[in-house]
Amino acid sequence: MDDREIVALFERCSNRGRWGEDDELGTLNYITDEKRRQAGTLVRLGRSVSIGRDLSTQADRLNVDPLRHRMLFDQDPPVSALDSFELAPHGFAVTHLDAVSHVFWRGNSYNGRSARDVLHARGLLAGSVHAQREGIFTRGVLLDVAAARAVPYLQPTDTVTAADLDAAERLSGLRVESGDAVFVHVGLERRETEQGPEDPSVRAGLDAGCLPWLHEREVAVYSGDCVETTPFHSDAVPLPLHQIGLVAMGLVLLDCPRLAGLVATCAELGRHDFLLTAAPLRIPGGTGSPVNPLCLF
Repeated sequence: MDDREIVALFERCSNRGRWGEDDELGTLNYITDEKRRQAGTLVRLGRSVSIGRDLSTQADRLNVDPLRHRMLFDQDPPVSALDSFELAPHGFAVTHLDAVSHVFWRGNSYNGRSARDVLHARGLLAGSVHAQREGIFTRGVLLDVAAARAVPYLQPTDTVTAADLDAAERLSGLRVESGDAVFVHVGLERRETEQGPEDPSVRAGLDAGCLPWLHEREVAVYSGDCVETTPFHSDAVPLPLHQIGLVAMGLVLLDCPRLAGLVATCAELGRHDFLLTAAPLRIPGGTGSPVNPLCLF
């Protein structure tokens, strides 16, 4: 797709006004009470798999703003153990939920709001992660692109296309439906085991052509061990999954999960669907929140 075609996706995939002028939930609106009830029936074994990352206090090229963890003095002898935390949720080192107003394009955020009307020193005035405080409880579907391509992992310069999503869906034996959370697996953890930590400036990821697929299926949450291809080939829209997904669609992104345990469990059980549950910290005005998502079978 060239820049003109990519920019045109803003209108093609737009959810502006779909759930009202004041909406702050974006695609989480697809998760209805009935969807939650159906998702609950997926828990048949009682097995739980965490897909969150351990938080690290050590800086590296992926964890450029690491967790600051302080133990606090109580008294001597101590009565209790106390501590405090400071962390930056965005980036490649923390599993986190993005607020729908986390990213802007041409001065606007989700639902046509001006960035000038949203940004404030006290936090986001609309579309913050606080709007997601009731949590996410829905069906998760693993789309194993690496397995569909019959490779252990994609290379850093590889691109995931809509055809790849179709192939991974066929492999799953399922159809992605309205309100689902999709997890795209490209095998990042296995590649890092063999090749070392990835270079965050060159990453396998989704092509912009995947956005209509996600929009038409009414996906509620996108997640996976990849986001958009980095670097992306468009000067106009260098971060299409974020700039079109968040700004035009209000697509909620669950960034930076660890999928190896989930992939292994799906393979063991011979199924690609599960109950996903996750909830952000209740941070009024927050642009995102760390989470420890759970997948239950």
